[in-house]
Amino acid sequence: MAGAREGMRALRAVSARQLSRPAARPCPRRFASSAAASQSPLAAVEESTSFSTPGPDENTVKAFKEAKTNNTRDKQLPGSRYQFHPPKYNRGPLHPIQSPPSSDPTARDFVPGPFNLPRLKHTYDSMIAPDLMTLTYTHKPPGYEAPESNKGELREWDGSSPYHKNRPRRGPRGGQSGRLGLVEKDMSWHNLPEIAAVTVNSYAPEAADNKEYLDVARAVVQAITGEFPEVTRTKSNVIHWGVRKGQKTGAKVTLRGGAAYEFVDKLVTLVLPKIKDWPGVKGSSGDRAGNLGLGLNPEWMSYFPELEYNFDMYPSSLMPGCDIIIQTTGTSDRQGRLLLEALGFPFYGKVTY
Repeated sequence: MAGAREGMRALRAVSARQLSRPAARPCPRRFASSAAASQSPLAAVEESTSFSTPGPDENTVKAFKEAKTNNTRDKQLPGSRYQFHPPKYNRGPLHPIQSPPSSDPTARDFVPGPFNLPRLKHTYDSMIAPDLMTLTYTHKPPGYEAPESNKGELREWDGSSPYHKNRPRRGPRGGQSGRLGLVEKDMSWHNLPEIAAVTVNSYAPEAADNKEYLDVARAVVQAITGEFPEVTRTKSNVIHWGVRKGQKTGAKVTLRGGAAYEFVDKLVTLVLPKIKDWPGVKGSSGDRAGNLGLGLNPEWMSYFPELEYNFDMYPSSLMPGCDIIIQTTGTSDRQGRLLLEALGFPFYGKVTY
């Protein structure tokens, strides 16, 4: 017990001694960087902070804003009321405001491209076009005047009857079926015929009762053309086929530009040579305006490389045929036939002009 009392007495004495000692001031610990900074020649500069630095005067701020405005004024686009907007409608060649060409990025019908040059288009530009210009060249000496021709023009009434007065002029002679045909223009260096568009149409009348025929026709047209087809509807009733007006019975795609040349190249090089006993395109084919057509049977569709690669995916019993219409810039069937013959299409039968 005596030892415990002595220990408690010593503990109280130590506690009283610590309370009587004055408390030391708290100070931050000095690091090596602060010691080095005190010896640096920039120590006096670092003591003054940015909060104590006075701001710029009004003249300096005004000069800065004016310089910034002058630099960005030339780079800004004009207001919307001053920007060029191509006209929404074409009001004729004599209107003072004309639409820009389709090659202009500001045009409404601008389409970027072309990004590649088809092989058949290169062949046409380098070989076929010069040959057509040479074959159809007609020499006209200086001072030559073409004789007047009334071919394709409307005829006047002879006035032998009082009912001829104020009547419209009559159509040309021949079987024009009440309409005026396109007048053929002479071929020259600036109007050589070339391919304008290719339309691939697949008609499946069985699709009126079974929609699977329409699905296969759409898949086939999309595979051989590379574009999403448009579904076509019948325009009139066909009783013996069981088709009513307005039903979906086919698919259609129109190719233009490089896609049209690539499709014709594939057709002439890969598809048509594989058809056995195929005589060629019928000589009477055409619409008297330079557009010619041909048809492919369902069993010939497998010769397309897109279908031949995985032909098992398409049911053979549902495979449709297709009609191919080649639109040219020629003004007569003779010019369109001359172009297709140069591209590799054979013709047979009676040729009509």
